Amino acid sequence: MKITHFGHACVLFEAPGARLLFDPGAYASGFEELRDLDAILFTHEHPDHLDTERLPALLNANPDVQVITNPGGGERLREAGVNHHTVNPGDTVEAGESTVKVLGGDHAVIHRDLPCLGNNGYLVTDLLLHPGDAFVVPDDAVRVLLLPAGGPWMKVSESIDYLRSVAPQAAVPIHQAGLADVHQQLHYQLFRGLAPSGTEIHVLDHGVTTDF
Repeated sequence: MKITHFGHACVLFEAPGARLLFDPGAYASGFEELRDLDAILFTHEHPDHLDTERLPALLNANPDVQVITNPGGGERLREAGVNHHTVNPGDTVEAGESTVKVLGGDHAVIHRDLPCLGNNGYLVTDLLLHPGDAFVVPDDAVRVLLLPAGGPWMKVSESIDYLRSVAPQAAVPIHQAGLADVHQQLHYQLFRGLAPSGTEIHVLDHGVTTDF
């Protein structure tokens, strides 16, 4: 499989018969030129995961693409006039020639006084897990975990404990746009030093496709 990180939570997954784009949001860039996408999957409705301003052009360039989201994301897409398919935790959906299991349910808590939002995690066969803004642990083994590195809903210790719980073969840090560069590097260093045995940390260059 191939993975390309377009910044923050936006990741392109490629495998034979499948080109899946996750969370093209406001903090991501470079995804606008993608073509031949089979599916665009949104974990939830926050703008850093779902950018309705740039989405129409991407859809026009990929007229046969499926748009898959959680119910909250569905509300934003409906307001934008975008056709989409809403899925919930426990569902399974075919995206290209890949099977995607929907995991999770709730966005991690930012503060108890804020309303609770939904959040879908997406597990592409046993190859890749995008958890969105939550620390959802799958029942199945995972080859590559897209690991949240920072955000107002998390501490780095929680991310490390999540990495240890999932224990993937490899982890790719994402969701780091809100961190200063010095803190990004600190978090990556902590991930490398505290990862479980057998897990490799891969920090991907922006927009550069990497084989796994």
